[in-house]
Amino acid sequence: MHIYANPKRFLSLAKWLLPLLFWSGLLLSGVAIAWGMFMVPPDRLMGESVRILFIHVPAAWLGMGGWTGIALSSAMLLIWKHPLASIAARAIALPGMTFTAICLITGSIWGRPTWGTWWVWDGRLTSMLVLLFLYAGYIALAQATVREGGSAKIAAIFGLVGAVNIPIINRSVVWWNSLHQPPSITAGNSAIDGVFLWPLLAAVVGFSLLFGGIVLMRMRALIAEQQVEARLRRRALADDVPDAGTPAMVNS
Repeated sequence: MHIYANPKRFLSLAKWLLPLLFWSGLLLSGVAIAWGMFMVPPDRLMGESVRILFIHVPAAWLGMGGWTGIALSSAMLLIWKHPLASIAARAIALPGMTFTAICLITGSIWGRPTWGTWWVWDGRLTSMLVLLFLYAGYIALAQATVREGGSAKIAAIFGLVGAVNIPIINRSVVWWNSLHQPPSITAGNSAIDGVFLWPLLAAVVGFSLLFGGIVLMRMRALIAEQQVEARLRRRALADDVPDAGTPAMVNS
């Protein structure tokens, strides 16, 4: 990772990687959603409401994956002082928060006909709501740090501490008597029929590629913003320095 510590080297990589991730992710996500919405048969228990899972599951995956990315970037900043680590974490935060909100909204829409209610204080739902608040707190803290010129380590510590919530979300349906269904996909095993599994996996991969493209796009924008601010500061300093050809005033 230190190979790409130089912003110029990173930007040269992002120049060709960004469109590849973004457009392939957009295409695959569109195909997967169309596949799940129009070609998959209704589930024998959930009926037509099963179709919302092709958006809900990738959104949940990326909500948790986004904070995992923030935690890893925060660790890289605190341990190795990687110059792009804080930029990566800031770039991940907004799309991660967006997908977390999509997960909660689609989960409520799915829960109304399935559970008979829009919301319950279930372990999985509550911990995902906490994740949404963590994202909001991280974004506010990172913006305040940049605005006030504080240390990026403060937001990095918050990012690491917030990562405690990720295993809680993952294991909540196992640890507690949860209304939410248990894990349907585990290592080497799946309780989902193949007719639903394959479009679901395609949606997860597609949304993940799209997420990566959006993060790279935001990283490029943040780097450009920093470069512009640095140029403006240098110009302001140069304007404050008196011209060498101008004679200094001498008190009489």
